[in-house]
Amino acid sequence: MQITVQTNINASIDQVWECWTNPKHVMHWNFASEDWCCPAATNNLTVGSEFHYTMAAKDDSFSFDFWGTYDHIVFYEILSITLGDGRKLKVSFEAIGHGILLTESFEPESENPVELQQAGWQQILDNFKKYVEGLV
Repeated sequence: MQITVQTNINASIDQVWECWTNPKHVMHWNFASEDWCCPAATNNLTVGSEFHYTMAAKDDSFSFDFWGTYDHIVFYEILSITLGDGRKLKVSFEAIGHGILLTESFEPESENPVELQQAGWQQILDNFKKYVEGLV
């Protein structure tokens, strides 16, 4: 089973790719709600290397390392990733009209309902869209 979330971003592929892959940008959008943040991020964008994003509650009550290893990279098009818990994630970037359709497809984890996972990942994508379009 795969969960898929999408957003259409009114920006160039260069802007979208930069904001998705550069840790200094990731920390500004990588959270599902206003009571969470991403206080640290690293990304080595090469096959076999990893990204690490610290996901944290703003009240310091909880945090975790969201990370993965790059399995396949086609710059400006596809990122195939194995997450730290072994699940697969694919991120695709597709030019559509004057914008970019960003799609994430991932295997769900077993602790939370599928609907909750889909909603959370969609909220993060919505934050990403807002962030990128705010820079344009």
